[in-house]
Amino acid sequence: MPCTTLLVGKKATYDGSTMIARNDDSPSGVFMPKKFVVVHPQEQPRHYRSVISHVEIDLPDDPMRYTAMPNAVDGSGIWAAAGVNAANVAMTATETITSNERVLGADPLVALQKTDGKETAGGIGEEDLVVLTLPYIHSAREGVRRLGSLLEKYGTYESNGIAFSDHDEIWWLETIGGHHWIARRVPDECYVVMPNQFGIDAFDFADAYGAQKDFMCSADLQNFVQDNFLDLSLDGNFDPRASFGSHSDADHVYNTPRAWWMERFLNPHTYRWDGEDADFGPTSDDLPWSLVPERKVTVEDVKYVLSGHYQNTEYDPYGSHMDRTRMGAYRSIGINRNDFLGLFQIRGYMPAEYQSIEWIAEGSNAFNAIVPFYGNVETTPDYFANTTKTVSTDNFYWSNRLIAALCDASYHTAFVHVERYQEKVLSLGHQLIKQYDGLHQDVSDPGEAAKLNEKANEEIAMMAKKETDAVLDKVLYAASNGMKNSYSLSDN
Repeated sequence: MPCTTLLVGKKATYDGSTMIARNDDSPSGVFMPKKFVVVHPQEQPRHYRSVISHVEIDLPDDPMRYTAMPNAVDGSGIWAAAGVNAANVAMTATETITSNERVLGADPLVALQKTDGKETAGGIGEEDLVVLTLPYIHSAREGVRRLGSLLEKYGTYESNGIAFSDHDEIWWLETIGGHHWIARRVPDECYVVMPNQFGIDAFDFADAYGAQKDFMCSADLQNFVQDNFLDLSLDGNFDPRASFGSHSDADHVYNTPRAWWMERFLNPHTYRWDGEDADFGPTSDDLPWSLVPERKVTVEDVKYVLSGHYQNTEYDPYGSHMDRTRMGAYRSIGINRNDFLGLFQIRGYMPAEYQSIEWIAEGSNAFNAIVPFYGNVETTPDYFANTTKTVSTDNFYWSNRLIAALCDASYHTAFVHVERYQEKVLSLGHQLIKQYDGLHQDVSDPGEAAKLNEKANEEIAMMAKKETDAVLDKVLYAASNGMKNSYSLSDN
């Protein structure tokens, strides 16, 4: 699926937590309702069969509890998408990425095959990755190793990037062809942007085959590169992005502009981003994979960046004072078919019982609000868990879909209400988390701590519903007044 990812190391965040965040986007013309649930050990399959590829995998008998954001509509598998487990390890899967003909020729993708009535199973993919990995890992590194071993054994039918985090580290894994993979630890002082394109721009094979301090890869990756003439470097410094990724004309419309805008926002003075003398522009193929931000990154920054539509540039589709010929020229980050945004904040300075905060937004990010929840829980609030197939204001997903469609049609009169909504929900969310963090100090029993987390989540969900209903009312009123069949002369 088309998505956008932002990863922020613990020395680059405002509070010393690790933060991984991803927009889950549907393909063009598709809108997939999502729900926020908890998967208990007894609900986790011991034998797994993929709906898409029909691959069958026996799973360990000791899964942990974990949260997930599966599809609310049955039919194409679970698509658990993102979550955090009982060990406070988070995972988001997956960012669809690019590859090239040389890689796919050397190691073809493993798709389901049907010939003469016989079937050969395909590999694993986005439908499967969270379910197969997250319940069994106790660190971000362990996540890389487990998923890497699954990729080597079963292969994959698509190119993907996957993030793992714990309170100390963030790791980013990218698949290479059908069976190979590469992973790099996000430097603690840096952030990483990923826009549906192979991203890692430097790699140390010596470390990957040795201490694995910052790099890991599939066992035969170096030989695979050499045997298939994939190393394109002239100076001996291996560039994975050049070897494994793409630099197509489509990338320059769909992918690189998103990375450019995100880095432009977080590092406005580090480089020249605009004009003829720019160091980097929207179509630059050499944008850095990671940068040290100019200031520490907040939850609000992550939400803003992953809601971006090229604000303060001529490419903003909602711009009113720019060159209108360039409006909407590039694919926005916050688009109409965002399904959800999941931001996982693992707070190493807090006790394990309430260390993980899962921030959730649903619908188009340009018009929604992000809401925090404790991850160490046995259940989730109905307003977020019971998303229906049909439109209903009784759940967060559909309410935000309605807000976005109404506000888009009357942007310049309705968006002021959305801005106030976003600010209020974030402010109250921070306030409630701080309040319940304080209450936790008087709780020592893990079971009681989980119940307190659930109580907090219910209060937060009620707050979100109240504010969402209120802004829906305001946006509907603004949109109704702007209808083309309106008339100013009253009939009474």
